[in-house]
Amino acid sequence: MSDLSDKLWNSEVGPAGYVEPGDRYQAAVLEQYKLCVEMADRVSARRNTSNTYFLSLNTALSAALVTLAGGRLAGTSVWILIAGLVILLAQCAAWFAIVRSYRLLNSAKFAVIGALEERLPALAYSQAEWEALGEGRDWRRYLPLTHVEQWVPVIFAAAYLAAFASLLVGHGQG
Repeated sequence: MSDLSDKLWNSEVGPAGYVEPGDRYQAAVLEQYKLCVEMADRVSARRNTSNTYFLSLNTALSAALVTLAGGRLAGTSVWILIAGLVILLAQCAAWFAIVRSYRLLNSAKFAVIGALEERLPALAYSQAEWEALGEGRDWRRYLPLTHVEQWVPVIFAAAYLAAFASLLVGHGQG
C-alpha cells in the first residue's frame, strides 16, 4: 500500500502552497479540476448510452435476421441482401468510429486531469488509481472497457458477413 501512497501524494505541493496569496489560485485550479473530472464522467456516460443504443439495435437486427432467415429470405434478391449487408456493416463501422472517438476524447481528458493534479496535493486519477489497477497490464486485475467495447461492433460485422455468406450458399443451392 505504500507504493500506492507514493503514487498518490504529490511531493511538489504541500500545505505551504495554500497560504495567501496562492489560496485563490489553488481554489481556481481545484475548480477547473472538478469541472474536468465531471466532463470526463459525462463523456463516459454518453459513451455508455451510445454503446447501449448500438448493442440494442444490433441485437434486435440479429434477432430479426435469424427469424427471417428461417426460409423467408431464400427467394430474396441477392442485391437486396447486399444492400442490407452494406447498411449493417456501415452502422457497425459508425459504432466502431464512435467508440474510438470517445476513447480518444477520454484519453485526452484524463491527460488534462493528470496535468491539473500536478498542481494539487494528490495524484488520485493520474497515478494512484492507475497504479492500484495494475496499469491495465493484467486483465484478471483490471480489463479496461475500451479493450472490450472496440471488439463488439467488429464481432457483429463478422457475424453479418458470415450470415450473408451462408445466405449466398443457400441461394446457390436453391
